[in-house]
Amino acid sequence: MRLTEITYENAQPIDSYGPGFFRIAGQVIRGPVLVTPWDAGPWGGLDDTAAPLSLIGKIDVLFIGMGEEIAHVPLAFRSTLEAAGIGVEVMNSPAAARTYNVLLSEGRRIAAALLPVGPKPAD
Repeated sequence: MRLTEITYENAQPIDSYGPGFFRIAGQVIRGPVLVTPWDAGPWGGLDDTAAPLSLIGKIDVLFIGMGEEIAHVPLAFRSTLEAAGIGVEVMNSPAAARTYNVLLSEGRRIAAALLPVGPKPAD
């Protein structure tokens, strides 16, 4: 079997995640995070549609990672994004991170809004 190493050029891959954090392109971000091919930073969670809406015209699909388990996103959140032309795909955060990385390596117009898994570690 021949294995091909995935390259991301200058894009922002999700390197890893753990209880309460994500490591994106080598940077640790605690709490919910919004990841695009060109940037990553804190996200206000499911009450925050402004950050994903700022991606109109730049992405086609937003992967929503709901933490350890898949769950429904609030209807208002989904409706707002879909009305703006952004597709919403909901899954657990590990699956969303993997899917984001695969499609990122293909050069797709995607982003991920991820809720952390597990309890947040004490500071």
